[in-house]
Amino acid sequence: MRAVEIRTFGAPEGLAVIDLPSPVPAAGEVLIGVEAIGVGGVDTVIRSGTLAGFGFQEGFIPGNEVAGTVTAVGEGVDPAWAGRRVWAFTGEGGGYVEQVAVPAEKIVTLPENLPAADAVALGTSGMVARFALAHAPFAAGESVLVRGAAGSIGIMAVQLAASGGASAVAVTTSSAERGDRLRELGATHVLDRSGAGDGPAGYDVIIDIVSGVDMPSFFDRLNPNGRLVAVGVVAGMPPSDFGAKLMASFRKSLSFAAFSADSIPEPDRRAASADQFAAAARGELRSVVHELLPLEKAVLAHRKMDDGEVFGRIVLTP
Repeated sequence: MRAVEIRTFGAPEGLAVIDLPSPVPAAGEVLIGVEAIGVGGVDTVIRSGTLAGFGFQEGFIPGNEVAGTVTAVGEGVDPAWAGRRVWAFTGEGGGYVEQVAVPAEKIVTLPENLPAADAVALGTSGMVARFALAHAPFAAGESVLVRGAAGSIGIMAVQLAASGGASAVAVTTSSAERGDRLRELGATHVLDRSGAGDGPAGYDVIIDIVSGVDMPSFFDRLNPNGRLVAVGVVAGMPPSDFGAKLMASFRKSLSFAAFSADSIPEPDRRAASADQFAAAARGELRSVVHELLPLEKAVLAHRKMDDGEVFGRIVLTP
């Protein structure tokens, strides 16, 4: 089968299509014939080499979510799974493939009317946004700023904050056109990437997908008792001394938290994804697919991600 690996860290051209033996599901696993692969910001960060210190090596196959049909089951798995359309979390990677074997506890049945591409545009992103808001914690009536809102996690955070009763949902983004699209999804205020624009004077919660060197400046935008939750490092790691900014605002009782879905128990993640797939099938939650590209165009997909062209999620199709 075909797969895409990170042959060399750095630019998107370091990705390469390779041939691998077709996997066989082990005990407790299912084999999925992949129809859609979500291209996430974390894939580009891993490919760049930024996370090499966390154990990622060249030769790694990126991609943490796929959707498709179960074609075989391993020992101990209910045979009734065979033939079902499912979404699957593949872990830290392994998803840029034509077939994948995953533990049965990491799959979720898809509603009949939810396309595979919509499932991977919503799956991990929606789940991360949901638990990040809970981690803050966010409550109805509070104001929210989503930093880097044009990506798939940001788009879901905007929708969930709006439907959760936020008093204001501000976003940072790169263009007025993107701002208009985010307003259609629930944003009430559109700011530029620096946070400048017509928005509330302060926010109770900031969901930050960007991080990078500018992250500490957003502490100034928090209300007393405000909370900033970092869920991504699309622009790289924040400065090592960013905590000094928090201490300088000691009397405001500000809080910072990093959030990874790895800290959420698997059953809770699966239940959240199932709830959101059902909501999307009912039209209550919108997944945004930027573009469908064939698997062999993974380099182009990553180039578009690096260039900031993507609104929502690029989906690869084997």
